[in-house]
Amino acid sequence: MRKLLCFLFVMLAVGSAQAAAPQTSSGPIRILAFGDSLTAGYGLPDLKEAFPAQLERALKEKGYNVTVIQGGVSGETTTGGRARIDWMLAEKPDAVIVALGGNDALRAVDPAVTLESMDAIVKRIKKDNLPVLVAGMMAPPNLGSDYTKRFAGAFSKVAKDNDALFYPFFLEGVAGIPTLNQRDRIHPTPEGVAVMVKGILPAAEKLIAQVRERQK
Repeated sequence: MRKLLCFLFVMLAVGSAQAAAPQTSSGPIRILAFGDSLTAGYGLPDLKEAFPAQLERALKEKGYNVTVIQGGVSGETTTGGRARIDWMLAEKPDAVIVALGGNDALRAVDPAVTLESMDAIVKRIKKDNLPVLVAGMMAPPNLGSDYTKRFAGAFSKVAKDNDALFYPFFLEGVAGIPTLNQRDRIHPTPEGVAVMVKGILPAAEKLIAQVRERQK
């Protein structure tokens, strides 16, 4: 009888400790990579070399239990992304990387329109209380210094106004380097994607830290 009582006491103590412990998801952290052809892996021979897949591998190599969801659509503008974000959030991500804007620049879209669309996208994600990482974009210099300044500033403003993480240039270390881009000089090779992933990795780790904080 004494042994039985001791056993029951131990089980009750363990159960109480488990109930008091913070509850977190046992599955992988789900990160939505929401973007355009740079995310979708346009022109790559294998989608295992696209940005979401390479980012997932890089994070797993650092010990993170993550799944990076492919949310790229080639040709997508920020306006198109604004129309699509509700549908993508149905994937139930824990966090979102927003990497849009390249097609806005190629089409010389008014930076005010880009800013408005990006702001709406990030606000919609924040409505679900999800951490956001905004990956900035730059416009080609032939559009003029005023345009390029206003365009780049749209992304930093959206991140600041919505308390989101910010990575200034999604193509940092890749843009303008022939050996890291495909023949169109716009889309990265697998090696170029690897450079993109290496650059954004610290920001992605901060995003994961925000998810963990939210799960406590």
